[in-house]
Amino acid sequence: MSDTAPIPVTVLTGYLGAGKTTLLNRILTEQHGRKFAVVINEFGEMGVDQDLVIDADEEVFEMNNGCICCTVRGDLIRILGGLMRRKDKFDGIIVETTGLANPAPVAQTFFVDEDVKRATRLDAIVTVVDAKHLLTRLGDSPEAEEQVAFADVIVLNKMDLVSNEEADEVERRIRAINPTVEIRRATKSDVPLDAVIGRDAFSLDRILAREPEFLTGDDEHTHDSNVQSVSFELDKPVDAEKFNAWIGELLQTKGQDLLRTKGILHYKGDDRRFAFQAVHMIADGDYIGPWKEGDPRKSRIVFIGRDLNRPKLRRGFESTAAA
Repeated sequence: MSDTAPIPVTVLTGYLGAGKTTLLNRILTEQHGRKFAVVINEFGEMGVDQDLVIDADEEVFEMNNGCICCTVRGDLIRILGGLMRRKDKFDGIIVETTGLANPAPVAQTFFVDEDVKRATRLDAIVTVVDAKHLLTRLGDSPEAEEQVAFADVIVLNKMDLVSNEEADEVERRIRAINPTVEIRRATKSDVPLDAVIGRDAFSLDRILAREPEFLTGDDEHTHDSNVQSVSFELDKPVDAEKFNAWIGELLQTKGQDLLRTKGILHYKGDDRRFAFQAVHMIADGDYIGPWKEGDPRKSRIVFIGRDLNRPKLRRGFESTAAA
């Protein structure tokens, strides 16, 4: 790649729990011979997403405690500036936004900052949507609608949780918002790499038709003020049975308010890290490799949702510590 060729950037977005990190891991682990720099943004004071990204050769930059489309946009410009000084080291950049991000201001960054505009090219906005929960999200979250509206490619994920008729209805709703978008159905974000990378699909004309003020850089983006993030850390190992009993009851009783739960757990007697993730009441988890040498073996959990009782959640998590 010559010094003058702009670096292609893929913006990976989608609501909390749709499957963005799963797709990112697919991109990073496929045998494609390309190297990517990855920028991850999280909502909340403690991040676990970097631990959920499979150990790859890629460099991962994490921006915590703020939405990429608001408070940390300056951080994004700074990180991109640093990457541009070493652009011979990689073939593309992937920016994974928090699930509460409106993609418009993220995309704006590549047009309103002159240095970024000169050095990068927005290749595509790829939105991962949860086929089971999208219709609900479109009803209660303006961010979910914006993520669909700004997409060049939509990965209609979690097809294993819906019927074909339900998926057809979800697609109809998507087309009502974004008639020209390409939709790829998937389970566990299993789409071919060339469906999401190297698409040259971003259309500024289409975006300007929806938001004429797009290039002014004005950012009037507001979040659902009821959504908050709380996170906790445990120095002691966790008892797997106690944790499963506690989290199972919590998701059953509070699942509607819990948009996203994710954690990295140190189970007693096990040298591997356990990644726990849940969307509403649907939970999943697996071991993601050994603890790195020298790393403190701490368990961390993050809840993103509405009406969260921090003291009660803290007590519950602490009660899962092994004796």
